Amino acid sequence: MPRICGSDLYMTALKSKHPAPPIQSRRIILSLTFGLLVFASCTSCFAQNDPMANLIAPHNYVQKRVSSYDKSGGNGDAIHIAPSATATLLDAAGPGIITHIWFTIASPEELHLKKLVLRMYWDDEANPSVEAPVGDFFGLGLGQYFLYQSTPLMVSPEKALNSFFQMPFRKKARITITNEGHEGVDAFYFNIDYRAYTEPLPSDALYFHAQYRQASPAKGWTNEWRSNGEPNVNNKKNLNGDGNYVWMEATGRGHFVGVTMSVLQNQNGWWGEGDDMFFVDGETTPSINGTGTEDYFLGAWDFGSHPFAYPSYGAPVKGDELAGSRSSVYRFHLDSPIPFTKSFKATIEHGHANHRSDNMFSVAYWYQTEPHAQFPKLPPVEDRLPRIYPVGGPGNAEKLP
Repeated sequence: MPRICGSDLYMTALKSKHPAPPIQSRRIILSLTFGLLVFASCTSCFAQNDPMANLIAPHNYVQKRVSSYDKSGGNGDAIHIAPSATATLLDAAGPGIITHIWFTIASPEELHLKKLVLRMYWDDEANPSVEAPVGDFFGLGLGQYFLYQSTPLMVSPEKALNSFFQMPFRKKARITITNEGHEGVDAFYFNIDYRAYTEPLPSDALYFHAQYRQASPAKGWTNEWRSNGEPNVNNKKNLNGDGNYVWMEATGRGHFVGVTMSVLQNQNGWWGEGDDMFFVDGETTPSINGTGTEDYFLGAWDFGSHPFAYPSYGAPVKGDELAGSRSSVYRFHLDSPIPFTKSFKATIEHGHANHRSDNMFSVAYWYQTEPHAQFPKLPPVEDRLPRIYPVGGPGNAEKLP
């Protein structure tokens, strides 16, 4: 059945050999036009959220997969990555869109999730648009595996890493893994699924980006406190994000879609007293300001008593409020990405007005035009490993070696 929209109905009325409808009828037609356009827009939104909504429509791409399968036809379906070596997983010509990435890793190296670095390059760029330890990219920011399910990222049994972020490229896509550990990776299995197109991608299609950051430790402005609620802490003001932990900074046009973050506490108490603050297009004070870390990640009251994982947000690892405890959280703005036209800075306080000195590891995800701003230099592998630091404050002394 051909699609009929309100504007089609209105043009039909205008072109009819019958006299133009009276004013009242034209008003009805225009109201119908507006209503149908709104309905079409809403239907499009629902279709984007429902992957089964477009199954009956024809598709104009060729499905492709690059994988670690044994090219000889045997069963050696993995690659080995020696120490200091870089393996190229994908080197594909465009135009295309990566729709799914699956990894699983067999390695004797302790904390190999922090020591293997994932990079992605679009269209022969010199600086990667994605750079992160492989575990952090998939939300495993403390070097340990755990299971969770969100819409764009999932970790399933047994140690299966999955990404469903769409990653368009016009000329070329290249994905690499670099082993910065001391041991070789015995077996690195991968499947990378992408759509190959014969026609160019839309001119306004944005490129996928992901940036790793860490504060190990975050530098709190004081360690002279016993509890988060003390007046000298609570009365501290922070209106412009001074000293905030930075998730990402970008220049260009695009939109922010979310963040995964892991925390290793150096101090006792609730680590999440910090507010999220977003600075759009050069703002000096944030136009989006939150009320607390657990609030931004859509939990409440210190995330309660147990972990949780939902399609767009979760705290799949929820530690006790003690030095040495570990937590991992995520939030994806899939319902309404945060747009920017010139620049963007996403931040969060570490404690109220940045009074705490815990360890924070994060990956931010966004889409933007190219070229992108160069990322901060990736910290050396030894500095990326989670450990307790002598920062002082409650609970710190007894946790040190």
